[in-house]
Amino acid sequence: MNGNIRIGKLFGIPFYVHPSWFLVLGLITWSYGSGIAAQLPELAVGLPWILGLVTALLLFASVLAHELGHSLVAMRQGIPVRSITLFLFGGLASLEKESKTPSEAFQVAIAGPVVSLILFGFLSLFGWAIGTGIGAEILGVIASVNLALALFNLIPGLPLDGGNVLKALVWKLTGNPYRATVVASRSGQVLSWIAIASGLIPLVLFGSFANIWNLLIGGFLLQNATQSARSARVQEQLAQFTAEEAVMANRSAVDAELPLRAFADQQILNRDPNQKFLVTDAEGQLVGEISIDSLRSVPVEDWSNQRVRDVMSEIAVERTVPAQASLLDVVKLLDEKHLSALTVIRENGSLVGQLEKPSILAFLQRQAQPSAA
Repeated sequence: MNGNIRIGKLFGIPFYVHPSWFLVLGLITWSYGSGIAAQLPELAVGLPWILGLVTALLLFASVLAHELGHSLVAMRQGIPVRSITLFLFGGLASLEKESKTPSEAFQVAIAGPVVSLILFGFLSLFGWAIGTGIGAEILGVIASVNLALALFNLIPGLPLDGGNVLKALVWKLTGNPYRATVVASRSGQVLSWIAIASGLIPLVLFGSFANIWNLLIGGFLLQNATQSARSARVQEQLAQFTAEEAVMANRSAVDAELPLRAFADQQILNRDPNQKFLVTDAEGQLVGEISIDSLRSVPVEDWSNQRVRDVMSEIAVERTVPAQASLLDVVKLLDEKHLSALTVIRENGSLVGQLEKPSILAFLQRQAQPSAA
């Protein structure tokens, strides 16, 4: 998974860390360890760094809890969670699909900040109960980080949680989830540029690296916000058309009653023995598929007596799609099932043709071309 290291499972969710996580773990350990060593020089050698490591691990445990908040709410809605990954800039819960309604989308988005705020309150009370000492100080640090994590993520721009909250609200108002994503992405882009400027201006004018994290985080957020806007525009366009509208005239269908000899003669120049040809009956109903390689099961001298129907194989239901399904659903099925093509059929079982990603892209390009006057 892109170089990520699998740690295990949490609530059935695969848990990974990106190699960049170890860099941040080391920096946080060094930073807090140095602070503890300076504040409490009487501590045994090495103990400040152990305490610094504990603090760093607790910080990432807070990020993990934040992502689990999103994941558990999504799972309660029937949305599978592919993984949770910790990396340089925090954590990411990868969901297989979007929520079905604006209300459910809001619940998933707000769950992470709510978990962080709950942790802030609990840790603050626990630290107050302890009173003074290094333990209370560490708890205070972790509590403050959870508060900052909640407030930062509530900034209203994708890909932050606040952006998903904004998306849910706009979706509720407009009824269009794709338009809502574009609005939230645009907000995220504006906020990202502000963060980039706050880090870049001091660096250029004064040579100061004080806000370098603003520059790095802003760049990361800008990239993701731009990708979200682009993806939403494509999804909106795909949702406007059906599978039947996009399918090209099918040239690979063969008649079920065609003799194998005639089929072989027609495909003699076909260099791919594994290419599948759809098989239809006299009424145009889809009845199966056949490949050149299927001919090997029949002796050559019997090709004139055997028909395509005799050696064809059935097409699995999961490799077909209704003619009125949206192109967005077609693309999702191709991705989810890792298929190269889907067979499009009407309600009565008649064949429309096949759809592949390249043909869908070509269709969208044709739609984008201005019509001739």
